[in-house]
Amino acid sequence: MTVPAAPQRSLAEADADVIVVGAGPAGSTTAFHLAQAGLNVLLLEKTTFPREKVCGDGLTPRAVKQLIAMGIDINAPGWVRNKGLRVVGGGLRFELDWPELSSYPDFGLVRTRQDFDEILADNAVRGGVRLLQGVNVTGPILDERSGHIVGVTARVADGSDGPSAGRTVTYRSRLVVAADGNSTRVSLAMGLHKREDRPMGVAVRTYFTSPRHDDDYLETWLELWDGDQLLPGYGWIFGVGDGTSNVGLGLLNTSDSFKGMDYRDLLKRWVKNMPPEWGYTEENMTTPIRGAALPMAFNRQPHYTRGLVLVGDAGGMINPFNGEGIAYAMETGQIAAETIVQALARPTPAQRERVLRAYPQILKDAYGGYFTLGRGFVELIGRRGVMNFATRHALPHPSLMRFALKLLANLTDRRGDASDRIINALSKVAPPA
Repeated sequence: MTVPAAPQRSLAEADADVIVVGAGPAGSTTAFHLAQAGLNVLLLEKTTFPREKVCGDGLTPRAVKQLIAMGIDINAPGWVRNKGLRVVGGGLRFELDWPELSSYPDFGLVRTRQDFDEILADNAVRGGVRLLQGVNVTGPILDERSGHIVGVTARVADGSDGPSAGRTVTYRSRLVVAADGNSTRVSLAMGLHKREDRPMGVAVRTYFTSPRHDDDYLETWLELWDGDQLLPGYGWIFGVGDGTSNVGLGLLNTSDSFKGMDYRDLLKRWVKNMPPEWGYTEENMTTPIRGAALPMAFNRQPHYTRGLVLVGDAGGMINPFNGEGIAYAMETGQIAAETIVQALARPTPAQRERVLRAYPQILKDAYGGYFTLGRGFVELIGRRGVMNFATRHALPHPSLMRFALKLLANLTDRRGDASDRIINALSKVAPPA
């Protein structure tokens, strides 16, 4: 790859120890923890806050734990607590509370991405991070001798503040973190492409004005019908607490009909069968139906190469069991930050590189076996008849469903009850993703 010519730089464009590309949950969390360790961190966001992201807006106890660890005030207005998961399917409707564990809180949260990401970015700034908005990273700057990334080129939006508005600029650093989501332009430019042997999902959602906006439970529907076909995926209804419900569905590419599916039309047809008093009608829709891809189970690897560290969706770190991405974005951001801090403290390049090259294995040790189980799960439910059988025969058994909640949400204690030990053992013996 040819090293791009360096455009002229302004005095305001200071170098950093680490550049983090993307101020979503993964990027802001990584930047926060890096700054807390005393590093000079530059966080680049291509849009400006507030901005919308397609998401269910539901946060499991895994995500809540990360928010608490960063000092986010989850008791402030706008955070809506939930007790657990309400499951609908097979003619049944019952509620499963989040498990009581020492490792995680026993409640979840709902917060729209319209301001959730901005809250995390603001928290990073308070922690010492320098955030630049309206800066669209266009590619890496590579060292001619080593091929390592040593910075990025970026286009600054015309409406941005400062002398660089409307210009192409460069930013240099010792390391770069790719937290730029599924499309991850930086990773692609470094030769990291998606693995085709990993599952991919798609999620579509919208908001409706509804009396169900203050529900105490996240609600998931395990039966998504397309005519007489039961699809491998689920629907959700999450009360946002502001007079609206986030209503959406997620589907997996393990279905034969995945490629030809009109997901937006499927969502419209699904909500038409709901009780009219819930208000999920087209006239109550407050936003258009929007969709996003869900890269799962480490679908982009390696997670470190030549000075580039991948976190969150950029590395395909979405749980294939349930499509949850925010918790893993924040967790991998913290893990990446801890690795980077240790690496940059080493006195020689060879020692730093040795620490950084351990990062992919650290992730595999933490999630690899569990993600492998998840890959098997999505392949299984993609087979015709399996989802229907599971829905009809598993749902009537509350103890089995409590086990399933722990498995699908990845909520266990290291030394917990029998169900925890079974899940942990399965994750440990499964080959890493």
